[in-house]
Amino acid sequence: MRSNATLFPPTAAPPSRPKRKSKSPAPSPSTPSPPPAHSPSSTTPSPTPPASPPPPPTTPPPLNCTWSNAALHFSAAANGTQIDRIAAVWLTGAELLRTSTPQSTPDGVSWSFTKDVTRFSALLRRKSLSLSVMLENTVDEFYTGTFDVNITFLFYNIQNSPIHKRRSLNSSPRKIIRNQRRQSAAINASLELDQIPADLIIPVSAAGEEGYWFKIQTGNDAVYQGIQIPNNTYRAVIEVFVSAHGDDEFWYTNPPDFYIESNGLNITRGHGVYREVLVTLDDNVVGSVLPFPVIYTGGINPLFWDPIVAIGAFNLPSYEIELTPFLGILLDDKKHYFGFGVADAISFWLVDANLHLWLDDSPVKVQAGPIKYKNPNNCVERESSFAQLNGKFETEGERQTEFSGWVYSSAGNVTTRVITKLEFDNEINYKSNGTIVKVEHEVTVRKQIEISLPSSGTVASFSVESKYPLELKTTSVAGSGPDNYLVSTELEVSYEEEKKIDHFQSKLKNKQECSGWMFVHGEDVLSGAGATSQTYTVQDSLGCYSRKVSADEGAVVTDTENFLCAAGVISGSSA
Repeated sequence: MRSNATLFPPTAAPPSRPKRKSKSPAPSPSTPSPPPAHSPSSTTPSPTPPASPPPPPTTPPPLNCTWSNAALHFSAAANGTQIDRIAAVWLTGAELLRTSTPQSTPDGVSWSFTKDVTRFSALLRRKSLSLSVMLENTVDEFYTGTFDVNITFLFYNIQNSPIHKRRSLNSSPRKIIRNQRRQSAAINASLELDQIPADLIIPVSAAGEEGYWFKIQTGNDAVYQGIQIPNNTYRAVIEVFVSAHGDDEFWYTNPPDFYIESNGLNITRGHGVYREVLVTLDDNVVGSVLPFPVIYTGGINPLFWDPIVAIGAFNLPSYEIELTPFLGILLDDKKHYFGFGVADAISFWLVDANLHLWLDDSPVKVQAGPIKYKNPNNCVERESSFAQLNGKFETEGERQTEFSGWVYSSAGNVTTRVITKLEFDNEINYKSNGTIVKVEHEVTVRKQIEISLPSSGTVASFSVESKYPLELKTTSVAGSGPDNYLVSTELEVSYEEEKKIDHFQSKLKNKQECSGWMFVHGEDVLSGAGATSQTYTVQDSLGCYSRKVSADEGAVVTDTENFLCAAGVISGSSA
């Protein structure tokens, strides 16, 4: 098994991904061999699907099938020797899922997971569809493994379920939507993408010869696609998919170039730690993303990720940017160019996006115009102090944007105001001649959306604060030969989110703690151990859910769920 051992001592070029040759961990007693890789769910478990669903329909579903929600079930297996690979699923060129594969074992490996794809209902209801899957695999004398992938679409009708009714009564956006229909849809559509799926989805992607993603090699690269949107669009959101690879796979651990050059290091990963994915419209920045640090199953220490995988490794996150304030530019019956770039990038990044559009089907002509455009340049500050291989590097970044615009449709004259603030903080310390490396990395994203009418002021609001901190410490000890290292690692990474929709609030926290060691010779992990604990909790006005999974030496030790929560956890929320 290979490993992205990026924090080997900087005195030598580390093996890019050592392969594990140690014995395969024993499977969990509760699962058949080969053990499936798994991880706590990244979303609240839904009690709404039937306990024994009928056989899944084909895509698209039969004409007599009434459904409100859809899910994509991904299952796969691999035999032979293989490493983590990036993969994606596209429907008519629009990306539904970005994922990666687990490490192989001598007995093979199988895994599966399910993703809610209700937001892509407009595509799933079409009659003529093309499904594309890209799994970048290499087969040679050493990498002998091949993948067998099965993708199934599941369709459910949950409109009359008890949970759906309860949410409709307690969530003001749902209540407004139910009672006021078209006007409320226009007003509240900006609150959550999953609540009201778009009427039209247009991919912003490459040609598809080697996947529909754009490949960005440097910070100077820019990719574009020209799109003309319908002139009856009253809302627009762009959903961005992004993943880092190669020398930038662990961009948040990369040393500055001058540190590498001053010490004469033979390493290619560098250019510092700041990366920002920029989204442009006709060469003007309309939004940006500070990506979550997804760790693939060969990363840091591969023994951490068997059988639990890192947060997001099977379902990489996508990022939503509200474009409704820019409809005054887009509704002119002309083609406009949507583009992407990655600030300070080195090779390489994979980026594409989906444009979600909501359409007014009334005879009223949709008109739009801008009100405010405030998009200052990002501010990045860097401080460094080092002597030979020991040193400290601090990087702080910030970008705050504010956009607002009006849209006149059958719902009336609606103004959308979007305020976003991104904060980036990273510190890297090298000690003991570079053999001890500590990384502290944190990103905070604050987004606020307000919807208003001239006659009644603000009628709906949405705010979300997301944080993803990461702490990583490695200690490396040289072995008897030039290619031998003993590496011990401690890792903490989490995704935290607080959301408020009018008076409805929710909190989510997904945290992993890992510790372990590995002895590496050349590109082989000869021996080692890894223990991982993951806790997932979500709390809102309707209840709570938590799950904790712990694994050690490749086997699940504990796996518990809890649907109880302390009183008053979400203060000030609607009951």
